[in-house]
Amino acid sequence: MFEKLRINVSQVFVGLLLVLICVSRSSWEEDLHSLTTVLFVLGAVLVGIASIGRLWCSLYIAGYKTERLVNQGPYSISRNPLYFFSLLGAIGVGLASETLLIPLLILIAFVVYYPFVIKSEEADLLKLHDKEYEIYLKEVPRFFPKISLLKEPEDYIVKPIVFKRQMFDALWFIWLMGLLEIIEELHELKLLPTIFKIY
Repeated sequence: MFEKLRINVSQVFVGLLLVLICVSRSSWEEDLHSLTTVLFVLGAVLVGIASIGRLWCSLYIAGYKTERLVNQGPYSISRNPLYFFSLLGAIGVGLASETLLIPLLILIAFVVYYPFVIKSEEADLLKLHDKEYEIYLKEVPRFFPKISLLKEPEDYIVKPIVFKRQMFDALWFIWLMGLLEIIEELHELKLLPTIFKIY
């Protein structure tokens, strides 16, 4: 139930951001073209890292989320690598808007909302995995990855049907970047109004 609420809240937030982007443009677009290019390229790099990272996480977690404690691969360096890569991707999409306001709003929303999500999931996992999860809590950082802890097995059984579904979720940042480009083109063609400009 909590996961459904999290998804709904995220969808509403993304929808509101898209509305803001649809009625505004970057203040730097005309005068500081080099800055907007840097912001877009940086955003694209973050989106690329996030998409690969989310695919890596999905490879390990797909079909095993509650079945057993996943503590290998990305889950050996962070307890919440999927959220870490999601944050990178969301900020990347924000930077691709060629503004600083959009990624700032995304960062604030994440910092305010996701600690509650993470704590709730930790409580559920503690009930499911008991002492094994207690050890995991002590050894692996909650959010920011610690690369020196990386443990990857030589073999890992992947559930392809579940992974295939999650693969599309892992790539939605790329789709959002494409949507931003379409919105920018609609502004250029005067098919979308620019009500105000943002930094």
